[in-house]
Parts: sequence; structure tokens; C-alpha cells
Amino acid sequence: MSSTLPILDPNSARQSILRRQPWDAFDVPDSLLDTNERIFGERISPDEGVRRILADVRARGDAAVRAWTEKLDRVTSTALLVDPQRILRAAAEVEPEVYAALALAAERIETFHRRQPNISWIHNDGDGTVGQIVRPIDRVGIYVPGGTAPLPSTLLMTAIPARVADVREIVVITPPQRNTGLPHKVTLAAAAVAQVDAVYAAGGAQAIGALAFGTETIPAVDKICGPGNLFVTLAKRQLFGLVGIDGLPGPTETLIIADQSADPQLTAADLLAQAEHDLLASAVLLTPSQALAEQVQAAVHSQLEELDRAQIAAATFARGAGIVVTKSLPHAFALANDYAPEHLCLFVENPWRWLDQVQNAGGVFLGERSFEVLGDYTAGPSHVMPTGGTARFASPVNVTDFVKRISVVGLHEQALAAIGPAAEILARTEGLGGHAAAVSKRLKSIRNSSIRNP
Repeated sequence: MSSTLPILDPNSARQSILRRQPWDAFDVPDSLLDTNERIFGERISPDEGVRRILADVRARGDAAVRAWTEKLDRVTSTALLVDPQRILRAAAEVEPEVYAALALAAERIETFHRRQPNISWIHNDGDGTVGQIVRPIDRVGIYVPGGTAPLPSTLLMTAIPARVADVREIVVITPPQRNTGLPHKVTLAAAAVAQVDAVYAAGGAQAIGALAFGTETIPAVDKICGPGNLFVTLAKRQLFGLVGIDGLPGPTETLIIADQSADPQLTAADLLAQAEHDLLASAVLLTPSQALAEQVQAAVHSQLEELDRAQIAAATFARGAGIVVTKSLPHAFALANDYAPEHLCLFVENPWRWLDQVQNAGGVFLGERSFEVLGDYTAGPSHVMPTGGTARFASPVNVTDFVKRISVVGLHEQALAAIGPAAEILARTEGLGGHAAAVSKRLKSIRNSSIRNP
């Protein structure tokens, strides 16, 4: 199998692998339309298909979730709620080294997120009190993908920050396997490690709908977190506003900035690690070194043959990956900030020197010993990070995703006298006479009180 990882100039890269467009601005493949025609009896778009699934779940609850699970995933589901004893057995049945790895990851994730500032505060001065109180969200639903492979790390990376935030109830929903009708054993073990309150066996748009609307078995939640496939993301977008949504994560992406000091073998290994995720993944190297570009290209070619998922990686390289030879390192950072990658890896001499140049990234990984795969599992920060260029304004999943801030205002009469007139003026400027009257009546009351009690 040959690699097609290209070496590009910056202008060509901007028109191809570094070009951003809305995540849903794509031509729907005929194969997907064919599938929808088979399922729905019409050649409809994925968005319309998701709309119909959500409407059915809202109308029929558990029955609809089971029916769509059988139709789409070919799994006959008997019980949506996973028996808590089965979760505990799964924790005991996984290999000891797997359980130890889950526990280590959980410990580091919790330690990292407990360091995040998340405090209430109250400020008192002569005018009274202002401040904020922080309250956890009451009930959170965590979606954990599992259609092609179990992803216990995603469960840990979302449920543990929610637990640190003191969310009262954390439920997980994840696809069942065809042979058992239950989620994968290692995912259930992760649920035990994360100490979630319940696990439900369902996936896809029907699972998101169940969390949003509630069914006879699955409780409605206040916020849904966690990545998923196209149909999960479309469902989250359609339900935004009815329920809290963490974001609309798309295909995973890594961008590496490297100079002549980088190890081409390690750089190639990290590009391959990204490319093996799925056909829509993105893996890009920016370097001012033509020699390194050629060495990495050759290393990718030789290492590709060693991968179990070589066909997926090769297809990714043909579509959404490449090496870009830049004018300089500052030019590479400018391109990276425009692209706003999910993962930004700095394989350069003294990477700390360049940290101030990073403006847009979900996570930045400093040096070849701090590579992105560690971030996927055991570094500590959540690996659920903004994709599709949303790192320009969004952040990785963190404790603040699971709390609300409530503003506190407790002002004295002196403050009303000082700031009330300005509020009245602004209210009248906006044409809101009732607002203005609510201020003026109080100001009048203060003046009358002052006359009576000089």
C-alpha cells in the first residue's frame, strides 16, 4: 500500500487541506442517500432523517428508541437501562492492566480539572453587594460513541469533569453491541471508574433525542455532552435550545509545526496516529524545512504498512492530510492560527519559546515527549476539544461546561440614588416607559423620604 501524503506549498494548502468551510457544507454521498432511501422509503438528506427520528422519539419514547436501534444498528434491545451489577462485573472482568490504565487516566483527569478556577464571589462596597454564585447543572447526559470501536477514554474525559463540578446526576448513553445488546465491557468498566449514576444502551440520533425529551426509561437531562458521528451532531444541532449542548464536534484533527530538529520518524508516527481515526480525520505538518518534509513523507510511507488500520490512514492521507513547506516558523504559526486546529503539536527547538505565538488551538502539545496521543488518554485535560476551526472561540470540555453562574445584586439606597437616574435615561432612550417608571417611582420615594427625615 503506498502513501499519497503530498508535500504542498502554502497557497495550495490554503485551497485544500487548510481550507475551512462549515462542517455540514458537503455533498451528501450517493451511498448515504441510498441508505436513507432504504431506511425511510425516500431519498432524503441526513438532516431530514435525523428530524424524523427525533420526532418519533419525542412521540413514542422507549419504543421509538428500540425501533431505531434495531433498524439502524441491527441490535435488538431488551433493556435500555444497563443493570448496575453488570457495570460492576465489567470492572472486575476487564484485564487488570486495562483497569489500572483506566484508573490512572481517571486520577489524572480529576487532578487536572480540580485545579480549574470555579468559584463564587461576593463584593461589598458602599453601594451594596454584587457577585456571582456558581451552581452545578442538575442532570447531565454523556454521549459516548461506540459504533466501530469502544471509546472508554471519552467517557472518562467528559464524566469526570462533570463529577468534579458536583453535577447531581450523570448518565451515560452509548451504543449496544450486536452480539450482546449491551455496551462494550471496557466502556462499562470506565463507567464504574468514573462513578456515573446510570448507563443506557442506545446510540445515534435516537439516543440524543431520548436525553433531550426523556422517555419512560431515560430521564431528560439539562445538558448533553460528548462527540459522535454526523447523525449525533445533527441531532445536537436540532435540539440546541431545548437542552444544553456542549458543542458540535466534527472529525478529529492534528496540526504539527516542526523544524529541522524534529525526529521524522516520530513526526510520521503522530500523523499516522491521527489519520487512522477515520476517513474524515485531518493530519497536517507545517515546516520550513524541505529536508524534514521529504524525510517525514518517506517515514510515513514505510510506517503505513505496519498499521492495522492502514487502509483508513491511506484514505485520510489522500483526502485531508499533507505536509506544507512554509517560509519560516513564524509563517507556520500564522497559518496554524488561521486554521485553529483541535490539536497543535510543537516539535521545535525550545517549544516553550513559541507558546506565546499560539492564539487558536484546542490544545497545544510542547515537544516530542508531550505528543497528542498522551492527551487522548492520560495527560489530564479532556480530549473532547473544539474542531472545525471552532477553537477560534471555543474551549475543550472542562468544569465550567457543567456549572451555571448566577449573578447576585443586592444594592443599598445610596446606589439607587447614584445609578438610578442613568438607568431611567437609558430606559427612556430605548422607548421603555415602564422600565423608566419603575426607576423614577423609587427615586421619588427616596426624595420624599429625605424630605420627611432630613
